[in-house]
Amino acid sequence: MSVTPLPRSGGATGVPLVLACTAMGLLSGLFFAYDLSVMPGLSRLDDAAYLTAMRDFNDEIDNSGPFAIVFVGALVATVWAAVAAYRQERRGAAAWAAAAGVLYLAVLVITVSVNLPLNNELAGLGDPAKAADHSLVDRFEGVWSTANIVRTVLTTAAVACLAQALRLHGRTGTAAVRQG
Repeated sequence: MSVTPLPRSGGATGVPLVLACTAMGLLSGLFFAYDLSVMPGLSRLDDAAYLTAMRDFNDEIDNSGPFAIVFVGALVATVWAAVAAYRQERRGAAAWAAAAGVLYLAVLVITVSVNLPLNNELAGLGDPAKAADHSLVDRFEGVWSTANIVRTVLTTAAVACLAQALRLHGRTGTAAVRQG
């Protein structure tokens, strides 16, 4: 009976998997923080203060280089990991990374079709304290917040998929096959 090591994983798959899992985890945490603290805290404010604070949060995040890197990098690293794993014939890890990519694509669609249009509408409102119509608060408290909860669930599921891909990747890189 001999022991033959399986192919080494190297960094070709491991590095993008770690990067993808880290970026996705950061995004999931950010969305979760909004769900648990930011949005409920904002709901305690009067409408003008709510809109002003939300506008200020959006300005900060829109002008944050690190956020942009993580937001785009999560997709890039996830696709990179799936492709690298597939090319190394690590089908299990590739499938889990691809599933994470699909989940994150759904997050991007929600962000572009729901959250960003509301953010843009808020930006176009001008000074919320001077605006006569504060009905946008209702859409943020309802539609924006609900969409964000969905983004939280999807990114959390993507983190779980990437963790499974990492587990399979690690198992393949260190396991041995016994032949007899």
